[in-house]
Amino acid sequence: MIMQFISRKNCLILAVTPANTDLTNSDALKLAKDVDPQGLRTIGVITKLDLMDEGTDARNVLENKLLPLRRGYIGIVNRSQKDIEGKKDIKAALIAERNFFLSQHAYKHMAERMGTPYLQKILNEQLTNHIREILPVLRDKLRRQLSSLEKEVAEFKDCRPDDPAITAKALLLMVKQFSVDFDKKIEGSGNQVDTVELSGGARINKVFHERFPFELVKREFDEKELRREISFAIKNIHGIRSGLFTPDMAFETIVKKQIVKLKEPCLKCVDLVIQELIHTIRQCSHKLLPDLLGITSISSGQISKTAGRDGEDSFKLHTRERRKDEDPGIATD
Repeated sequence: MIMQFISRKNCLILAVTPANTDLTNSDALKLAKDVDPQGLRTIGVITKLDLMDEGTDARNVLENKLLPLRRGYIGIVNRSQKDIEGKKDIKAALIAERNFFLSQHAYKHMAERMGTPYLQKILNEQLTNHIREILPVLRDKLRRQLSSLEKEVAEFKDCRPDDPAITAKALLLMVKQFSVDFDKKIEGSGNQVDTVELSGGARINKVFHERFPFELVKREFDEKELRREISFAIKNIHGIRSGLFTPDMAFETIVKKQIVKLKEPCLKCVDLVIQELIHTIRQCSHKLLPDLLGITSISSGQISKTAGRDGEDSFKLHTRERRKDEDPGIATD
């Protein structure tokens, strides 16, 4: 969920990292670097400076030398659990934080740029400036979208619900949207990410790279029997002659026999892929169902008649193809 927000170019990133851990391996800074490699949108916050080991400090980080960010780092010292249980109020905590930075030699020269009040001030300024920079771009984007919608509305201004051209255009747009949704499901570039189970292209990928190899490994392979078959094939092809080279026909015969053994796992893999494709198609169709029901120019009687005729033709075609496969000599009209 975090990546969903910080990946947006108009989002400021507040990377909070405790100073008593390895700052170079900070999860917050790693995530920020993945989406903001140049550090243009990231503000670093270093906490728990008072809990660092004796003789160590975060001066290089706070001076923006170790892991540089364009917006820099700010160090703060929050109340400890003991302070919270002792009912230490916020005002006293801010005074203690101020005294900490003034009393530490490593932070004394930058005390004016440290602490919670300064962090609050900087965040307010940075957010205000960022909104000021982003607002014109956002305004232009909204204007373009509004202009596009107005053109779309103008096209339907004088249309009639029973106009076949409008129905055809609506169906064409739905088919196009269906194609886009299906492509996103398979390629894995959709806006909504399923965190419960694998689906679409990910499941198909699993079938090819995990299930299919597993099915191949389960195939029984007798090397001794294979060598015997190869020997018989070579001798049978040579007949009474003595050959120096292995004949191609013997090789092809053995290979074809082994390939036949792969038919069952291949068909099983194909069935699994088809099932997932059907499931993906149903998901994409379900998304477009409300729009489809909104097209009122096609009566239910016309739909039933068309579906019945298409179903009958499909059945006849399937029957002819099946008879042809069973007996190639049967002529079809």
